[in-house]
Amino acid sequence: MTDLPPHLLVVDDDERIRGLLQKFLIRNGFLVSTARDAAQARRLLAGLEFDMLVLDVMMPGEDGISLTRALRASLTVPILLLTAKGETANRIEGFEAGADDYLIKPFEPKELLLRINAILRRVPAAKPTSAAPKVLHMGPVRYDMDRGELWRGQDLIRLTSTEAALMRIFSAQPGTAMSRDKLVGDMPREDSAGQERAVDVQITRLRRKIEDDPKAPRYLQTVRGEGYMLQTD
Repeated sequence: MTDLPPHLLVVDDDERIRGLLQKFLIRNGFLVSTARDAAQARRLLAGLEFDMLVLDVMMPGEDGISLTRALRASLTVPILLLTAKGETANRIEGFEAGADDYLIKPFEPKELLLRINAILRRVPAAKPTSAAPKVLHMGPVRYDMDRGELWRGQDLIRLTSTEAALMRIFSAQPGTAMSRDKLVGDMPREDSAGQERAVDVQITRLRRKIEDDPKAPRYLQTVRGEGYMLQTD
């Protein structure tokens, strides 16, 4: 671990907005790099490590949703999407692509700051190894509670920061049903219907990484009228 502040990458095709966001975030204690489009963002990501990405959705060429979906194939860095599209379907599309949060333009700078800090708090902190790690087993999949890591055999399963946060909540009380309200945590709260669907999307993504048959989940179960529950072996 270092004492450097979090390093953010802001990607927006509007030069004025890029500059304003960069100045605001730097004043609030972050290191900030910027990119004008997805292509420049990819070049920066190839050579630098970032603690979080802030992506505009509506960019020429490869948009923010497509870039998020592509990055999720190899990166677990948290992603916050910025967009003028505020419909529930648009937010669900962003979460399905792998975004951790979704902020609708226009927004107050303070809200952006709160969202960024909330996401960064959910990122698992690196912990020193201890004598006896606590491990939960779910068939061929195991979850290391101390490290916040999900494994299938010898393969580490990549988790987004939101998926990692869900696993921490479930693993703290296996066999206990968790309501959607509890699971929402720091996720955006524009409307209750959108919120519940956003949680459902994250659960569906997590089931694909845990279950042999995500459509008939054995371990990450739906508890009718109560929410979701992690059942271990």
